[in-house]
Amino acid sequence: MLKHFLVPEKDRVLVSEEKARAGTQAVFEKMGLPADEAASCADVLITSDLRGCESHGISNMLRAYINSYGKADYNPRPEVKTVRESSVTATWDGDRGLGLHLGPRAMELAIEKAREHGMGAVAAKNTAHFGMLAYYVLQAVEQDMIGMAMVSAGGSAALPTFGAEPAFGTQPIAWGAPAAKMPPFVFDIATTQVAANKLSLTRRIGSKIEPGWIANLDGSPIMEAAEVPAQGTYKMLPFGGIRENGGHKGYGFAAIADIMSGILSGNGPGFIADRSYSFFVMAFNIDSFLDVDDFKADMDRLLEKLANTKPAPGHDRVLYAGLPEYEETEIRRKNGIPYHREVVEWFNSMSSELGLGMSMP
Repeated sequence: MLKHFLVPEKDRVLVSEEKARAGTQAVFEKMGLPADEAASCADVLITSDLRGCESHGISNMLRAYINSYGKADYNPRPEVKTVRESSVTATWDGDRGLGLHLGPRAMELAIEKAREHGMGAVAAKNTAHFGMLAYYVLQAVEQDMIGMAMVSAGGSAALPTFGAEPAFGTQPIAWGAPAAKMPPFVFDIATTQVAANKLSLTRRIGSKIEPGWIANLDGSPIMEAAEVPAQGTYKMLPFGGIRENGGHKGYGFAAIADIMSGILSGNGPGFIADRSYSFFVMAFNIDSFLDVDDFKADMDRLLEKLANTKPAPGHDRVLYAGLPEYEETEIRRKNGIPYHREVVEWFNSMSSELGLGMSMP
């Protein structure tokens, strides 16, 4: 994780996984979700925090969800409708359910179809924020499958290359595969240069943005380190930043996420649907292609090669996607999750207001 997003040691408050999980589930139940579904939503957020993806955990998202439920933007008890279905696919209308409320069920269905037919995919429209995509990919990985997830997250945040008007949200994409001995490969990125929620972390801890992360409202990239501007005063660049550094590649991936999630689900392009999110998940049954043990053995060979590659000067080691998150999870399960004290103070105040009778740490 980049230093920009780490909670400074002086501001860290260690909270046990059990306490963070219980408090988060209690919040979702207070919002009106049934207990089992509240536990599932809490698991998405706590898994995010354990893996060090704090931008999509309690710190940023729980307060945003409370606000949206309070305004009735989210439906705590959505009646999901199957719009269309085949042996390997399904299209859902999410009835304004929170994405991380519906996402685990969608991937479970994709896995079920993949187990029978080799592949399975679910596209869902009319939903809300999806949380950390790695969670859904890991559902497939844990079943010895390859997992994929994409989201169309509105259309008011990210600029197309050379553009001065936004066309996309952060349009995240994730992909993962299991191994035998090595931690699984789990690649989870926003197609913007930096995830929007990570800017909130940067603002909270007082660090600066890097050159080429964002652009002014006229589309001109900000090419020097700077304080995080106020919301509404900047736009986001595709990953790669400017064209000369490969920004057109992030732009292309953002369009793919919009097509697979927004258009394929019937939600429409993000810039039309705007804040109504849509998602796409897919599972590939490895056993339908080759022996699972052979696949995982070759994955070990690949991942061991990457992890044992000689590091370049100034670097301690070479990592691969999913390895640092796996290691961080082990550390945080043992020592606690390092939340910023502002987050802990907010949680305790919110808990009191909602009458939860719970506190951190």
